[in-house]
Amino acid sequence: QQRGMILSEGAGAIVLARDGPFTIECAHPGGYFAKRAEAGEILKRILRDLSRSEVDLVIASANGTFVDQAEYRALKAVVSNAFVYTAKPALGESVGAAGLWQVILAAQALRSAELPPVLHADPAIALQLSLSRKPLVEARRAIVLSCGVNQQAAGLRLAIR
Repeated sequence: QQRGMILSEGAGAIVLARDGPFTIECAHPGGYFAKRAEAGEILKRILRDLSRSEVDLVIASANGTFVDQAEYRALKAVVSNAFVYTAKPALGESVGAAGLWQVILAAQALRSAELPPVLHADPAIALQLSLSRKPLVEARRAIVLSCGVNQQAAGLRLAIR
């Protein structure tokens, strides 16, 4: 919502296993945007490439910078039917750990079949934000859309087996 970024510190860890309950179906290297105008096209390209399979939810960045508007427009244009969640209003922008936190959140949402409410969400936003606990019955896939404060973006599609 572009009300400013909350910096935080944190860490996270994931354990990878060939036969684990989650699989990364597709990773997108994204790109770097030198100008604000470039951000939207890069984010749309990432979302288009990752949403070739049906996607149930997106863990968005929404880190309180100018990228929020580009991210909002890209989400609305490409995956408007997916549920959207971001934890950065609650946890802040941890810079190094933020992308990993997003992967953990996607895995937990798929595992528990539920999204928590987005803290301070604006109900006027024309996306399927989780304004309260949102059941995700039969959700199988999530996109993690990560926008760094260094003007880079990337993403991945995570699936539960």
